[in-house]
Amino acid sequence: MNNFTISAFADEISQDVNEQIRILTQNGVSHIEVRGLDGKNVSELNLEEAKEYKGKFDAAGISVSSIGSPIGKININDPFEQHLELFEHVLNIAEVFESPFIRMFSFFIDEKENYDDYEEQVIERWQQFLEVAQNYPNITLLHENEKEIYGDTPERCLNLLNKLNSSQLKAAFDPANFVQCDVEVYPKAFEMLQDHIVYMHIKDAKYSDHEVTPAGHGDGKIDAVLNSLSKNNFKGFASLEPHLTMFEGFAELENRNVSGLKEDDNIRLFNVAAGALKKIIVDDMQQEWK
Repeated sequence: MNNFTISAFADEISQDVNEQIRILTQNGVSHIEVRGLDGKNVSELNLEEAKEYKGKFDAAGISVSSIGSPIGKININDPFEQHLELFEHVLNIAEVFESPFIRMFSFFIDEKENYDDYEEQVIERWQQFLEVAQNYPNITLLHENEKEIYGDTPERCLNLLNKLNSSQLKAAFDPANFVQCDVEVYPKAFEMLQDHIVYMHIKDAKYSDHEVTPAGHGDGKIDAVLNSLSKNNFKGFASLEPHLTMFEGFAELENRNVSGLKEDDNIRLFNVAAGALKKIIVDDMQQEWK
């Protein structure tokens, strides 16, 4: 049985693409969420560079699950025209990588402002995104619940998804980001958004200090979310986005070195994050890791 295809933000392993491929392969991860490649954000690549990287991934047997774009990660009051042009470039990049998804955001809003006051402006900008995306029908846009953007609560995420009402727009669900906004992940946020979720970002966090933890070691109830998705016959990606630094209890989780070699800290942290997700999916849920 398998409900989840494992992917990862491999730039958290290393900026070096060859290292990204090596560690993904060692961890049995056959997909990548492309964000940083050899020090460049994916949105900065030209099409020829994208084709070269696509060839490297193909040769390693790695497919692209999503483009981890920065689109929508500007202030709501920033100029939009150039950003919209960048979005169309990212769509072309996604086509080169044969990516089914592009991860996006709903604009930063100044802390002192009332986020709800910007609903109309956010929706109007997203309507423009969707209008451009109609020319790329094989690509689905994913709205991620990021802290300090319009859609950082499940209520505003749901409002955005309902108001836009597009089959080309779905939700990327990030439990840690909700925890860092002091939102109840499960059942509240999950049940509000479950009909829209097609993609999971796997990182956890604690309410007490908002510290990011491996899956299952925070308050994000990732096990409950994944089990509920499984019961709903979910078929999609679970993408590791560890965001980890060395933490108390790291040594206990680092039971073995995947490669048998001495690796740098980023690789060790990624291996721990992968192991934590594997415990939930393989050991606890009795599902295949693929």
